[in-house]
Amino acid sequence: MPYSFKGGVHPPENKKRSAFKPSEILAAPERLYFPMQMHVGAPCAPTVKKGDNVCVGQVIGFSDAPISALIHSSVSGTVADIKEWDHPSGRKVMTVIIENDNKFTVAPEVLEREAKAKEKDPLDRTPEEVIEAIRLAGIVGMGGAGFPTAFKIRSVLGQIHTLIINAAECEPYITADNRLLVERMDDALLGIRILMKTLGVSHATLAIESNKEEAIEMLRERLDGTGIMLRILRTKYPQGSEKHIIRAVTGREVPPGKLPGDIGCAVFNPASCAAIYDAVAKGLPLISRFVTISGSAIGNPQNLRVRIGTPISCLISAAGGYSLPPQRIIIGGPMMGTAQYTTEVLVLKTCNSVLVFGENEGLHAGSAICIRCGKCVSVCPMRLQPLYIRLYGEKGEYEYCEKKLNVRDCIECGACSYKCPGHLPLVQSIRFVKQRLGPVKKS
Repeated sequence: MPYSFKGGVHPPENKKRSAFKPSEILAAPERLYFPMQMHVGAPCAPTVKKGDNVCVGQVIGFSDAPISALIHSSVSGTVADIKEWDHPSGRKVMTVIIENDNKFTVAPEVLEREAKAKEKDPLDRTPEEVIEAIRLAGIVGMGGAGFPTAFKIRSVLGQIHTLIINAAECEPYITADNRLLVERMDDALLGIRILMKTLGVSHATLAIESNKEEAIEMLRERLDGTGIMLRILRTKYPQGSEKHIIRAVTGREVPPGKLPGDIGCAVFNPASCAAIYDAVAKGLPLISRFVTISGSAIGNPQNLRVRIGTPISCLISAAGGYSLPPQRIIIGGPMMGTAQYTTEVLVLKTCNSVLVFGENEGLHAGSAICIRCGKCVSVCPMRLQPLYIRLYGEKGEYEYCEKKLNVRDCIECGACSYKCPGHLPLVQSIRFVKQRLGPVKKS
């Protein structure tokens, strides 16, 4: 029986456009761009200067802050410039620009770690050895969160009894994790077992939505004796939200203002698990990832293996270019992704998809109006009242929104805006209120 949670919506999946297409390796472009902010936490500072020669896997961005992640070059070549460049967030960020020499010379330190990794079974590593390998690899949450994985693991050591691998991939169009599981299943499963050993748990739950039949069939054949249990979830958005997948799998709720670790849970993405395998078993840094390129205005939707730092214009060209005049370009999913104003933004560690939609698609004519239908309340997976948050927010009653309407619990999934027949910009209103409130004040 599929597991789920209360609320949520069922937008058209549109995954068949790319779900059964094997991934293709995208050729590295002539220039790659590496923003010093690819993660949650402190940005990195460049460790190279203009004119320097760099190798594949060489550290080009470093921070000694506890919450940060190293940044590595995904090609060899020459540092062409270091300057502010367009970032998927909409800001300009200090960026290292590398001219690709197409030789792909691997950094000596990576070769050294690779040789050392082969000397010991990855499942025999101590927790400290695993965490250090992950830190050196610059791994972050690859489902979109971007939280540094080494810090995440270290912060919950000795506290975890439930490990969940979030393979739901619930947003429409996106099939990157699905293809990774199908094509790199053994690597991902070994990465999960390394996590289990490191966190000191005897089993893990791999939670996946029921619409991923190919991956489910393969998992059923491979999980015996691994300590990894398969949990098939009902296909519904936002099933992949961290708090909701915990609710669906365990029946427990993460209290407001708390983290999964506070109730003994840890949640990781399949792509992060495959990257952990690469780091621990092979000594390799995170320099590439699976990305879905799809949408109604894309000529040939597909899944690509892309080097970090590649402009999204290269992905669009590789997918046959535009089949319709592009009206909207999004990095991430259509529900929670970020709209872009230029195709010169880059594939970061957290980029799982690039979507392009045609002219007038998704736009609504006329003025937005609330008809008091309550649909936004009925679909909210956090059991909030989006219409009232919007109303009180418009009146400047931000503290009321926080204390009485629990606006900070909103995960900004977009289910309310999707379901609203009056086409109210509910998520934008809620984001505005949260911005006005500012960061949570520590007591």
